[in-house]
Amino acid sequence: MLSEAEGRLALICEARRWIGTPYHPGADIHGVGVDCGMLIVRVFVDAGLVPAFDPRPYPQDWHLHRDDERYLGFVFDRAAEVARADPGDVIVFRYGRAYAHGGIVTAAEPLTLVHAFSPAQAVVEEPLARNPVLTEPGRHPRFFSLWAARAAAEVEPA
Repeated sequence: MLSEAEGRLALICEARRWIGTPYHPGADIHGVGVDCGMLIVRVFVDAGLVPAFDPRPYPQDWHLHRDDERYLGFVFDRAAEVARADPGDVIVFRYGRAYAHGGIVTAAEPLTLVHAFSPAQAVVEEPLARNPVLTEPGRHPRFFSLWAARAAAEVEPA
């Protein structure tokens, strides 16, 4: 098993490998197409940090019509919420009626992420402060860490 530092570095390298992949809802093929949710899945799975899983099928616009937190469901199952992000953590944003967009944090200062962003039509890496859509009021970013979840699991009584 990788140390936390090695795992975070592997995750960031894998996320950056996807930069330039076209945005395509529901897809998860490197260089061909991916959406934000499947990018997070592929990066964590392909870096060897979580067992393979597939949250699909999901409608492209579910977050506009429903309050259920599908996106947070597959994040909560594997990560713990943290107050601030470190490189390798996940950031999620409220989109519509639920949390429905996310990416991988690649730097804490300035807060930078790799994400499959529909308006960009590709996977991009950018400082959050430069994205006028994700910095709109009401996005309420939240951070989640695989390593915080693992640490919590180690201290839970049997």
